[in-house]
Amino acid sequence: MGRMATKEIFDWVLNDLKIIKATSTIIRVMDDMASHKILSKKEDMLHRSVECYMKQHGVSEQHAYLELNKPVENAWKDVNDGCLRPTAIPMHLLSRVLNFARNGDFMYGGWKDIFTNVGDTLNDHITSLFVDPVPI
Repeated sequence: MGRMATKEIFDWVLNDLKIIKATSTIIRVMDDMASHKILSKKEDMLHRSVECYMKQHGVSEQHAYLELNKPVENAWKDVNDGCLRPTAIPMHLLSRVLNFARNGDFMYGGWKDIFTNVGDTLNDHITSLFVDPVPI
């Protein structure tokens, strides 16, 4: 990999580029939607984005999910744009950002929180990666 942590790279990350904000949006909103039902059962938890949207707009839970998914879709477009558009940032660094967004999609996709509620899905993926890897 070589030397990756140059001043230019740190400046790039600190400038809040669209791809960094988009990745944060993907993970935050998907986490909120996936953990909504779990966290709403706890009385001491602050209201999350799903409940806030429902109260603010007077809509059903399903409608709130559909509306909150729109920024996630737009964020994916920004991530793709950031990876496909030529830039001075090396692709191996852009791929780190892309993989972080992919990880959020894996952990919170389908409105299920397999990060907090570790079950068979996550266990099977970890097993396939580290215990029974595909020989290359």
